[in-house]
Amino acid sequence: MLDNPDSTMAKDEFRSLTANSTLARWNSLDTVAAAREALPCCGSHAWADGLAARRPFANVEELCEASDAVWAGLAEDDWREAFDSHPRIGQSHARASTAESLAWSSEEQRAAVSPDETAKLALSERNRQYEEKFGRIFIVCASGRSAAEILAALERRMGNSAAVEMLEAAEQQRQITQLRLRRWLGVN
Repeated sequence: MLDNPDSTMAKDEFRSLTANSTLARWNSLDTVAAAREALPCCGSHAWADGLAARRPFANVEELCEASDAVWAGLAEDDWREAFDSHPRIGQSHARASTAESLAWSSEEQRAAVSPDETAKLALSERNRQYEEKFGRIFIVCASGRSAAEILAALERRMGNSAAVEMLEAAEQQRQITQLRLRRWLGVN
């Protein structure tokens, strides 16, 4: 498929799959520095360490596949560490986060920040109820979602058991991580 990029995909996309200067530089870092640089993409130190240990990656797709594999193998405490790196929807601070991660969160939540005071209050109240029930903030891949869409997802997920909701939150974090890896590498 990649033998003739003109017939199968745009040249830019072909280049992003085969060569990425950020990825090449990251591949050349020592493991500690590589983990530190990747950390804002997920927020879990175990994930960042595991991903850095699997280098080098030939392309973005290999990196993203490895990210999913590392994420799936983590313990719930490592997932919770990643969750704690996110601010609540509509807020700008988190329990444990990097400046880059907070900036990405703000960008991801842009569509969800509603000028409608009723929507803000409803989201705030349901967030509080979610935290009471599950003991952590509500994690959702907010990119491109409106406040109403996020509120509907929150309402639906309030009916989940703790075990089901942990898996749903982990899947949402996985999606966020994939978006952030691509943003970090300049690939959309």
